[in-house]
Amino acid sequence: MLLLRDAQRSDLKELARLSARLDSVNLPHDERALAAIIEKSSRSFGAKIRDPLQRTYVFVLEDPRAGRLLGTSMLIAQHGTRESPCTFLDVYEREHYSSTLDQHFRHKVLSIGYHFDGPTEIGGLVVHPEDRGGEARPGKQLSYVRFLYLAMFRERFREKVLAELMPPLGEGGKSLFWEACGKRFTGLDYQEADKLSRQNKEFIQQLFPPGEMYATLFPPRVQRLLGSVGRDTEPVKEMLERLGFRYVDRVDPFDGGPHYEAAVAEIPVVRAHRRLRVSAEDVGTRADGERLVGVSRPDARIRFRAVRTPSRLDGDDLLLTPEAIRLLGVKPGDRVHAIPFDTRSPPG
Repeated sequence: MLLLRDAQRSDLKELARLSARLDSVNLPHDERALAAIIEKSSRSFGAKIRDPLQRTYVFVLEDPRAGRLLGTSMLIAQHGTRESPCTFLDVYEREHYSSTLDQHFRHKVLSIGYHFDGPTEIGGLVVHPEDRGGEARPGKQLSYVRFLYLAMFRERFREKVLAELMPPLGEGGKSLFWEACGKRFTGLDYQEADKLSRQNKEFIQQLFPPGEMYATLFPPRVQRLLGSVGRDTEPVKEMLERLGFRYVDRVDPFDGGPHYEAAVAEIPVVRAHRRLRVSAEDVGTRADGERLVGVSRPDARIRFRAVRTPSRLDGDDLLLTPEAIRLLGVKPGDRVHAIPFDTRSPPG
């Protein structure tokens, strides 16, 4: 059984190893930046940041026996503020018709937009290549743990959740969309722009055109890739779609990756969340499905713990395995939170 928990300062080296696989704004391959992200996460889990919407939570998935991390994910309470707006490109169509030529065209058009009080964002999901897939389903665990935490503390988050998905990238992580669009307006390479945006996105607001851009002017391959996801991201997209996320006709201004959104109240696993009491009975062979079960202790060293475990619902009691009880650090009578993990689990 694996342990999902909040990231600790001692995880820095392991997170740096994982960040080399993604090197994104949320999870940069930069130890100094990562240390700051972990520090903010620690203060967020400990409720040391007064405004809940300024908090960011970093989760890790650990193999307790091997003492190694399999992956990480993030939950950002609000993506988009007055100081650092969420920037995107709206995607829509314009129709043109010439009666003289009897020619009719539909053009895909992009227009820059901003959220100053944006949605909650899920991001930073990385699983080490050696651990992907298999029975443990580490990617799904790391994704679902964010919905568990969101369900536990609904009042700390926005009413909508955003997921910015990774598009197909070229050799060396090159973005064809950035080469066709962003580079022409900023003069920066993709890696330069991505790194700069981690501190300040002002250059995007000032240098991108405020009006419409016709994607028709981009190379055909770039047009086809606009709003699509990379091969490694396809399973994530499919999972999010099963949870009610939908493409909202917006893309990232850096790489053209799609924005998917869902209303928190309509996400099935969030709606199925229950606060339950740990039973004194061992679940044994009587499990009615698998659940993700978590507990929050803001004053402890490890402030959040969760496990994927066989379990059984009995009224307001939850029967667990001894290993799950041990990893969660709970005892019979303690309160825990649970969401279904597999499709066979009942909504409870």
